[in-house]
Amino acid sequence: MYSIEWQKRGLPHAHILVWLINKITPDQIDQIISAEIPDKHIDPNLFDVVTKNMIHGPCGAFNNNSSCMSDGKCTKRYPRKLVSDTITGNDGYPLYRRRSVEDGGKSVVLKVRNIDIEVDNRWIVPYFTTAFKDLQSTH
Repeated sequence: MYSIEWQKRGLPHAHILVWLINKITPDQIDQIISAEIPDKHIDPNLFDVVTKNMIHGPCGAFNNNSSCMSDGKCTKRYPRKLVSDTITGNDGYPLYRRRSVEDGGKSVVLKVRNIDIEVDNRWIVPYFTTAFKDLQSTH
């Protein structure tokens, strides 16, 4: 089931509910959902999609006039904390793995207001990975 909505900038996005035939276990979450910059050399197509479409902002100190800002804070809670493993948060929602560069995570340089900014996994919007199809086909 899905619902397509239009963002303020005119871009569509979808809210999707997926029913799985087989339950996934907590150790499989990182195979299905990622909140990290992919390796450019392993999957250049996914790297291009994520770095062009799945980076929030950057807002805050980088751009305090961003539409997500309210009272000096990002209403979408970015930048997120870096964590080495996906864990369940206090509110029941997962805190997806977002590794630091020192822990094997990636970073990319973006131009924001004509300034080069290094963006790491704290700014990545979670997305379904291409491994999701592979995981489902094995069950």
